[in-house]
Amino acid sequence: EVSDRYYALSVALKEDTRDEDAQAIIGAIRMIRGVLAVETHISDIGQWTANVRARDELGGKLWNILYPKQGQK
Repeated sequence: EVSDRYYALSVALKEDTRDEDAQAIIGAIRMIRGVLAVETHISDIGQWTANVRARDELGGKLWNILYPKQGQK
């Protein structure tokens, strides 16, 4: 059986992190054997908006599960 080959891995941070705080994480990733480069992606208003919309959508779905409308199951 032929196994897959990966050319890159992506890492997502739990929350937006200040540049000076992220440097330790970036340094640790660079020290992992086989890592050629680490590239940063700056948080912007579009990402923030997408996060807020996703959180609102999921919150609404959870609210409807916890408190269903009359006659709805």
